[in-house]
Amino acid sequence: MKKGIHPEYIETTVTCACGNEFTTRSLKSEMKVDICGACHPFYTGSEKVVDTTGRIDKFNKRYNINK
Repeated sequence: MKKGIHPEYIETTVTCACGNEFTTRSLKSEMKVDICGACHPFYTGSEKVVDTTGRIDKFNKRYNINK
């Protein structure tokens, strides 16, 4: 690697809108995010499938999937 051309890689504090904080390494010293692994519905298990047009029922009916 050439010397003097790479940016400094420093420890970073990441702060989420939910209040969760963690440290990682990046080019910035501080980052603010809207959503993280502690509050994202996919990771917390509170994910809900919104079926406003009946597409899930239509799919289940087409392929004979009984719930």
